[in-house]
Amino acid sequence: MRQLKSHTEGNKPRPPVKWAGGKGQLLEQFEPLFPTTQYKLYIEPFVGGGAVFFHLQPRKAVLIDSNEELINFYLVVRDHLEELLNDLRKHENKAAYYYQIRALQPEDLSPVERASRFLYLNKTGYNGLWRVNRQGRHNVPFGRYKNPKIVDEPNLYLVSKTLKKAKIICGDFSLILKHAKPGAFVYFDPPYHPLSATANFTSYTADSFNEKEQKRLAEVFRELDRMGCFLMLSNSDTELVRELYKGYDITTVWARRNINCRPDSRGPITELVIRNYT
Repeated sequence: MRQLKSHTEGNKPRPPVKWAGGKGQLLEQFEPLFPTTQYKLYIEPFVGGGAVFFHLQPRKAVLIDSNEELINFYLVVRDHLEELLNDLRKHENKAAYYYQIRALQPEDLSPVERASRFLYLNKTGYNGLWRVNRQGRHNVPFGRYKNPKIVDEPNLYLVSKTLKKAKIICGDFSLILKHAKPGAFVYFDPPYHPLSATANFTSYTADSFNEKEQKRLAEVFRELDRMGCFLMLSNSDTELVRELYKGYDITTVWARRNINCRPDSRGPITELVIRNYT
């Protein structure tokens, strides 16, 4: 069985970053959908905020994401936490300071300074967004939060401890094919297929995840299925997604849309969970 019962909720880390489409709100609905068969390896090729990974607490994991800033952050939290905590304490919750830090070029910073900048902007930027323009530059305005928790030291220690069990890779989701083994559990949380032509309002990398990418993902899903992995994938409830995964177990869950520029557009919406097991 999954190594879930031996961990108390109080010892589980929370996702250290706010992330569009984070799955923390869906964990209760996901719980009966996770595999009950024992698995020795957990893989997540779109790790994002890592809500499922931090919840499951697998003994061995491979985490992949194409966002260089996010992956650098996880590597620093895992390997250089004390240095990161020291750097985080310098930050100020002020608009002028925020734009000064936002203007810095990540590639000119050390890995620790880069991770510190990433977490600071994530915690103090508007609506918890991490969004970049076509040049890959962060472009979210100051959030004007009264008291954002920039240095959550106890949680970061738990995050660091959990990440020590993981291999952390920056790259395309197809890299999973190099690391997957029969019996591994793979959870996919890709950028969702838009519900309408205007629904793709944000991007966490400079490259868009279009219909061609959705089809390429479905091919990787089927290849892993043939390999004998346990597969679970989240996506929007659209005709394309249902067609791409026809023949697999498709379950509907309810999620809140809580990142939207219009408050009246936030609310419950159906999402799909696709599995190759029941």
